[in-house]
Amino acid sequence: MKAAVCDRYGPPEVLRVCEVRRPSPRPDEVRIRILASAVTASDIFIRSARVTARLQIPFRLMMGLTRPRHPILGFVFSGVIDETGVETTRFQPGDEVYGGTGFRLGAYAEYRCMIESDSRLHGCLALKPRNVSHQEATAAAYGGLLALQYVDKGRIQAGDDVLIYGASGTSGTLAVQLAKSLGAHVTGVCSTRNIDFVRSLGADEVLDYTRVDAPPSGVRYAFVLDSVGKLKSSRLKDACMRALAPGGRYVSIDDGNLELSSKRLEQLKGLVESGKVSPIVGAVYSLDDIVEAHRAVGDGHKRGGVAVTIG
Repeated sequence: MKAAVCDRYGPPEVLRVCEVRRPSPRPDEVRIRILASAVTASDIFIRSARVTARLQIPFRLMMGLTRPRHPILGFVFSGVIDETGVETTRFQPGDEVYGGTGFRLGAYAEYRCMIESDSRLHGCLALKPRNVSHQEATAAAYGGLLALQYVDKGRIQAGDDVLIYGASGTSGTLAVQLAKSLGAHVTGVCSTRNIDFVRSLGADEVLDYTRVDAPPSGVRYAFVLDSVGKLKSSRLKDACMRALAPGGRYVSIDDGNLELSSKRLEQLKGLVESGKVSPIVGAVYSLDDIVEAHRAVGDGHKRGGVAVTIG
């Protein structure tokens, strides 16, 4: 089968597409014919190994000392079950599924075997939303899982003033929609070129972090979600951290690990199929163009998710 392999840490050019052995499912596994993956922040992080000095040793012990322990990268996928092990019960051949791979990665390939239960090592898996493409499903699998996990921490009530910093990204686009579905008054933060786009997602107000240094005077938020992570900062972001109402909550997507949950994937499926949220894909690349896809995401100005068509 064809796969994108990363034999060493470094820039996008360390990725190469080649033929590798197609896996066969064990008795407790299903095999997925992957039709789409995505380039996520997690993939960029693992490929580049760009971490702070404090995290270098834990990172290398977890992911591999001199190169990725699992050389086929790719954290999320969407595809079709093509074979099931004799001990599996949740899925049948022909089921369209989506999910995350866990620490073993492997979604930049035409086939991937997975167990049916959730774990940080083995990932999570659920039936794909029927009304979106496989490419769009990858944005739901990554951005949707992040958005649900951290929006839940906000305990949003109808009428709350909520601010989403990074509202045009993979998780930010879905966080805006989730907050609106809960009845919040949502302010999105993005760059100039994405203002109209973020409004189209349902944001009531939009702040341009390249032109504005603080929220409007007197505005206080019940919940502020940093959906870009702690490595990216601005004067506006610092001001938003201080603009909480009494009892308000500030949460960053860097506050803990992504929880790989098939239950949340099933919840996302319902939200997508009901039309309450729509996963956003800003660009689609082929697997042969994986280097260009990594460059585009590494530039840091993408809109929604960046999908990779496979097979």
